[in-house]
Amino acid sequence: MDSEYSSKVAEINDEFRRNRHSVTVTRGVQNLIGLPGLLDEIKKFSDFTQDNDPYGEHDFGSLMWDGSKVFWKIDYYDESLMYGEDPLSPKCRRILTVMLASEY
Repeated sequence: MDSEYSSKVAEINDEFRRNRHSVTVTRGVQNLIGLPGLLDEIKKFSDFTQDNDPYGEHDFGSLMWDGSKVFWKIDYYDESLMYGEDPLSPKCRRILTVMLASEY
């Protein structure tokens, strides 16, 4: 993918994550102390590097919370087909999933 494409996807993903549309959390994350605070940290996350964001699309992150390593991931779907979709397509719907690293 080219950098212009990745930059557009990253911009949309950042807006989506900051506004917390369609968030799913796993059972393990539900049991963490201070879930609203965790979601705020994910909203503010900006520590993207070549290691954790090799395509520059800001669709994955990890952080420590309540003594646990937590992953968050944005997936893309076409609602009518329910499979992966082009992140720039108008049909694309995003879901942010928050999980413990141990649940991955």
